[in-house]
Amino acid sequence: MRLKEILEAVAEGSLPPEKAEGLLQSGEVRYLDGLAVLDAGRAVRKGVPEVVYAGAKTPEQVARICAALVEPGRRVIVSAASEEHEAALREALPGIPVRRSGRALVAGTGEPQPTGGRIGAVCAGTSDIPALEEAVAVAREMGAETRSFYDVGVAGLHRLEQPLRELRAFDPDCLIVAAGMEGALPTVISALVDVPVIGLPTSAGYGLGGDGTAAILGMLQTCSPGLAVVNVDNGVGAGATAALIANRAARRE
Repeated sequence: MRLKEILEAVAEGSLPPEKAEGLLQSGEVRYLDGLAVLDAGRAVRKGVPEVVYAGAKTPEQVARICAALVEPGRRVIVSAASEEHEAALREALPGIPVRRSGRALVAGTGEPQPTGGRIGAVCAGTSDIPALEEAVAVAREMGAETRSFYDVGVAGLHRLEQPLRELRAFDPDCLIVAAGMEGALPTVISALVDVPVIGLPTSAGYGLGGDGTAAILGMLQTCSPGLAVVNVDNGVGAGATAALIANRAARRE
Protein backbone atom coordinates (compact mmCIF):
# COMPACT_ATOMS: atom_id res chain seq x y z
CA MET A 1 0.00 0.00 0.00
CA ARG A 2 1.13 3.57 -0.68
CA LEU A 3 1.33 6.14 2.13
CA LYS A 4 -1.86 7.94 1.09
CA GLU A 5 -3.80 4.66 0.90
CA ILE A 6 -2.63 3.67 4.40
CA LEU A 7 -3.66 7.03 5.87
CA GLU A 8 -7.06 6.93 4.15
CA ALA A 9 -7.68 3.37 5.38
CA VAL A 10 -6.88 4.38 8.96
CA ALA A 11 -9.13 7.45 8.66
CA GLU A 12 -12.10 5.43 7.44
CA GLY A 13 -11.54 2.73 10.04
CA SER A 14 -10.77 -0.18 7.69
CA LEU A 15 -7.16 -0.44 8.84
CA PRO A 16 -6.23 -0.65 12.56
CA PRO A 17 -3.54 1.87 13.60
CA GLU A 18 -1.33 -0.97 14.90
CA LYS A 19 -1.30 -2.67 11.50
CA ALA A 20 -0.70 0.66 9.77
CA GLU A 21 2.31 1.22 12.01
CA GLY A 22 3.76 -2.12 10.92
CA LEU A 23 3.20 -1.32 7.24
CA LEU A 24 4.89 2.05 7.60
CA GLN A 25 7.84 0.68 9.53
CA SER A 26 8.40 -2.21 7.12
CA GLY A 27 8.93 0.17 4.23
CA GLU A 28 10.84 2.87 6.10
CA VAL A 29 13.81 4.17 4.11
CA ARG A 30 16.13 6.94 5.29
CA TYR A 31 18.36 8.93 2.95
CA LEU A 32 21.63 10.11 4.46
CA ASP A 33 23.09 12.99 2.45
CA GLY A 34 24.05 10.88 -0.55
CA LEU A 35 26.11 8.63 1.72
CA ALA A 36 23.67 5.78 2.27
CA VAL A 37 20.07 4.66 1.89
CA LEU A 38 19.13 3.02 5.18
CA ASP A 39 16.60 0.18 5.30
CA ALA A 40 15.21 1.04 8.73
CA GLY A 41 12.19 -1.20 8.28
CA ARG A 42 14.07 -4.42 7.63
CA ALA A 43 13.69 -5.77 11.16
CA VAL A 44 9.89 -5.47 10.96
CA ARG A 45 9.65 -6.74 7.39
CA LYS A 46 12.28 -9.47 7.45
CA GLY A 47 13.05 -10.20 11.07
CA VAL A 48 16.71 -9.32 10.45
CA PRO A 49 17.99 -5.93 11.64
CA GLU A 50 19.87 -3.48 9.46
CA VAL A 51 23.60 -4.26 9.64
CA VAL A 52 26.30 -1.74 8.76
CA TYR A 53 29.21 -3.38 6.92
CA ALA A 54 32.32 -1.44 7.93
CA GLY A 55 34.67 -2.90 5.30
CA ALA A 56 35.79 -0.22 2.79
CA LYS A 57 33.95 2.45 4.81
CA THR A 58 35.85 5.10 6.72
CA PRO A 59 35.36 5.34 10.49
CA GLU A 60 33.58 8.67 9.95
CA GLN A 61 31.13 7.14 7.46
CA VAL A 62 30.33 4.26 9.78
CA ALA A 63 29.79 6.63 12.70
CA ARG A 64 27.41 8.86 10.68
CA ILE A 65 25.36 5.91 9.46
CA CYS A 66 25.07 4.41 12.93
CA ALA A 67 24.12 7.75 14.48
CA ALA A 68 21.19 7.90 12.03
CA LEU A 69 20.02 4.42 13.00
CA VAL A 70 20.42 4.33 16.78
CA GLU A 71 17.29 5.33 18.68
CA PRO A 72 16.13 4.80 22.28
CA GLY A 73 15.67 1.07 22.75
CA ARG A 74 17.02 0.36 19.27
CA ARG A 75 20.49 -0.98 18.48
CA VAL A 76 22.67 -1.21 15.40
CA ILE A 77 25.17 -3.91 14.41
CA VAL A 78 28.45 -3.04 12.71
CA SER A 79 30.10 -5.92 10.86
CA ALA A 80 33.85 -6.33 10.23
CA ALA A 81 34.60 -3.38 12.50
CA SER A 82 38.18 -2.28 13.17
CA GLU A 83 39.45 -0.54 16.30
CA GLU A 84 39.32 2.73 14.35
CA HIS A 85 35.65 2.17 13.54
CA GLU A 86 34.97 1.46 17.20
CA ALA A 87 36.73 4.62 18.36
CA ALA A 88 34.81 6.79 15.88
CA LEU A 89 31.53 5.18 16.90
CA ARG A 90 32.11 5.79 20.59
CA GLU A 91 32.99 9.43 19.87
CA ALA A 92 29.88 9.95 17.72
CA LEU A 93 27.55 8.30 20.26
CA PRO A 94 28.58 9.62 23.69
CA GLY A 95 26.72 7.90 26.48
CA ILE A 96 25.48 5.11 24.18
CA PRO A 97 26.73 1.60 25.09
CA VAL A 98 28.99 0.06 22.45
CA ARG A 99 30.16 -3.52 22.94
CA ARG A 100 32.36 -5.70 20.79
CA SER A 101 31.38 -9.22 19.81
CA GLY A 102 34.18 -10.71 17.73
CA ARG A 103 34.29 -8.94 14.36
CA ALA A 104 31.12 -7.00 15.19
CA LEU A 105 30.08 -4.04 17.29
CA VAL A 106 26.63 -3.61 18.83
CA ALA A 107 25.66 -0.04 19.70
CA GLY A 108 22.51 1.12 21.45
CA THR A 109 20.36 0.76 24.54
CA GLY A 110 17.86 -1.82 25.66
CA GLU A 111 17.74 -5.54 25.02
CA PRO A 112 16.17 -7.57 22.20
CA GLN A 113 12.83 -9.23 22.85
CA PRO A 114 13.38 -12.97 23.46
CA THR A 115 11.73 -15.18 20.85
CA GLY A 116 12.24 -18.58 22.45
CA GLY A 117 14.56 -19.65 19.63
CA ARG A 118 17.71 -21.52 20.70
CA ILE A 119 21.02 -21.66 18.83
CA GLY A 120 24.21 -23.56 19.60
CA ALA A 121 27.44 -21.90 18.43
CA VAL A 122 30.65 -23.92 18.09
CA CYS A 123 34.07 -23.10 16.68
CA ALA A 124 36.97 -25.35 15.79
CA GLY A 125 39.80 -23.13 17.04
CA THR A 126 40.43 -19.93 18.98
CA SER A 127 41.23 -18.18 15.68
CA ASP A 128 37.63 -18.79 14.60
CA ILE A 129 36.08 -16.97 17.57
CA PRO A 130 35.82 -13.50 15.93
CA ALA A 131 33.68 -14.80 13.06
CA LEU A 132 31.57 -16.98 15.36
CA GLU A 133 30.96 -14.17 17.84
CA GLU A 134 29.81 -11.90 15.02
CA ALA A 135 27.23 -14.57 14.15
CA VAL A 136 26.21 -14.82 17.80
CA ALA A 137 25.77 -11.03 18.03
CA VAL A 138 23.33 -11.07 15.10
CA ALA A 139 21.42 -14.06 16.45
CA ARG A 140 21.07 -12.46 19.87
CA GLU A 141 19.86 -9.19 18.36
CA MET A 142 17.17 -11.24 16.63
CA GLY A 143 16.01 -12.50 20.02
CA ALA A 144 17.49 -16.00 19.99
CA GLU A 145 19.14 -17.56 23.03
CA THR A 146 22.66 -18.81 22.28
CA ARG A 147 25.11 -21.21 23.89
CA SER A 148 28.75 -21.07 22.72
CA PHE A 149 31.62 -23.58 22.79
CA TYR A 150 35.16 -22.80 21.66
CA ASP A 151 38.27 -24.68 20.44
CA VAL A 152 36.84 -28.17 19.91
CA GLY A 153 38.20 -28.87 16.42
CA VAL A 154 39.11 -32.16 14.76
CA ALA A 155 42.78 -31.92 15.80
CA GLY A 156 41.54 -33.14 19.18
CA LEU A 157 38.15 -34.61 18.41
CA HIS A 158 37.67 -35.96 21.94
CA ARG A 159 37.17 -32.33 23.04
CA LEU A 160 33.80 -32.37 21.27
CA GLU A 161 32.25 -34.94 23.60
CA GLN A 162 31.35 -32.58 26.45
CA PRO A 163 29.99 -29.76 24.23
CA LEU A 164 27.75 -32.23 22.39
CA ARG A 165 26.39 -33.49 25.69
CA GLU A 166 25.62 -29.94 26.82
CA LEU A 167 24.14 -29.02 23.45
CA ARG A 168 21.73 -31.95 23.55
CA ALA A 169 20.59 -30.81 27.00
CA PHE A 170 20.18 -27.24 25.68
CA ASP A 171 18.07 -28.63 22.80
CA PRO A 172 18.88 -26.02 20.14
CA ASP A 173 16.81 -25.44 17.01
CA CYS A 174 19.96 -25.25 14.90
CA LEU A 175 23.73 -24.89 15.18
CA ILE A 176 26.37 -22.53 13.82
CA VAL A 177 29.76 -24.22 13.42
CA ALA A 178 32.79 -22.11 12.47
CA ALA A 179 36.05 -23.62 11.22
CA GLY A 180 39.11 -22.60 9.26
CA MET A 181 41.97 -24.79 7.99
CA GLU A 182 40.31 -27.72 6.15
CA GLY A 183 36.87 -26.87 7.57
CA ALA A 184 36.03 -30.40 8.75
CA LEU A 185 34.22 -29.70 12.01
CA PRO A 186 30.78 -28.74 10.58
CA THR A 187 30.64 -32.04 8.67
CA VAL A 188 31.50 -34.01 11.79
CA ILE A 189 28.92 -32.24 13.94
CA SER A 190 26.24 -32.39 11.26
CA ALA A 191 26.62 -36.18 11.24
CA LEU A 192 25.94 -36.33 14.99
CA VAL A 193 22.98 -33.99 15.52
CA ASP A 194 19.36 -33.94 14.34
CA VAL A 195 19.03 -30.18 13.69
CA PRO A 196 20.23 -28.00 10.78
CA VAL A 197 23.87 -26.91 10.90
CA ILE A 198 25.11 -23.64 9.40
CA GLY A 199 28.75 -24.03 8.37
CA LEU A 200 30.78 -20.83 8.78
CA PRO A 201 34.18 -21.11 7.03
CA THR A 202 36.84 -18.72 8.30
CA SER A 203 40.02 -17.31 6.83
CA ALA A 204 42.23 -19.08 9.38
CA GLY A 205 44.91 -21.34 7.97
CA TYR A 206 48.21 -21.64 6.15
CA GLY A 207 49.24 -20.95 2.56
CA LEU A 208 46.62 -21.74 -0.07
CA GLY A 209 43.89 -22.27 2.53
CA GLY A 210 44.69 -19.16 4.53
CA ASP A 211 41.95 -17.15 2.84
CA GLY A 212 39.29 -19.70 3.72
CA THR A 213 39.27 -21.42 0.31
CA ALA A 214 40.03 -24.86 1.68
CA ALA A 215 37.48 -24.51 4.49
CA ILE A 216 34.59 -23.44 2.29
CA LEU A 217 35.32 -26.06 -0.38
CA GLY A 218 35.55 -28.76 2.26
CA MET A 219 32.19 -27.75 3.74
CA LEU A 220 30.53 -27.52 0.34
CA GLN A 221 31.76 -31.03 -0.49
CA THR A 222 30.31 -32.52 2.70
CA CYS A 223 28.59 -35.88 2.55
CA SER A 224 26.77 -35.20 5.82
CA PRO A 225 23.11 -34.22 5.26
CA GLY A 226 21.67 -31.15 6.93
CA LEU A 227 24.70 -28.87 6.51
CA ALA A 228 24.29 -25.50 4.76
CA VAL A 229 27.26 -23.18 4.19
CA VAL A 230 27.68 -19.40 4.12
CA ASN A 231 30.59 -17.50 2.61
CA VAL A 232 34.02 -17.13 4.23
CA ASP A 233 33.90 -15.07 7.46
CA ASN A 234 30.21 -14.27 6.86
CA GLY A 235 29.17 -14.24 10.50
CA VAL A 236 26.24 -11.97 9.71
CA GLY A 237 24.80 -14.44 7.20
CA ALA A 238 25.32 -17.39 9.55
CA GLY A 239 23.74 -15.63 12.52
CA ALA A 240 20.77 -14.31 10.55
CA THR A 241 20.03 -17.67 8.92
CA ALA A 242 20.29 -19.56 12.18
CA ALA A 243 18.06 -17.07 13.99
CA LEU A 244 15.40 -17.18 11.27
CA ILE A 245 15.30 -20.97 11.60
CA ALA A 246 15.26 -20.88 15.40
CA ASN A 247 12.67 -18.14 15.65
CA ARG A 248 10.32 -19.87 13.21
CA ALA A 249 10.72 -23.11 15.17
CA ALA A 250 9.87 -21.25 18.39
CA ARG A 251 6.73 -19.77 16.83
CA ARG A 252 5.64 -23.22 15.69
CA GLU A 253 5.98 -24.50 19.23
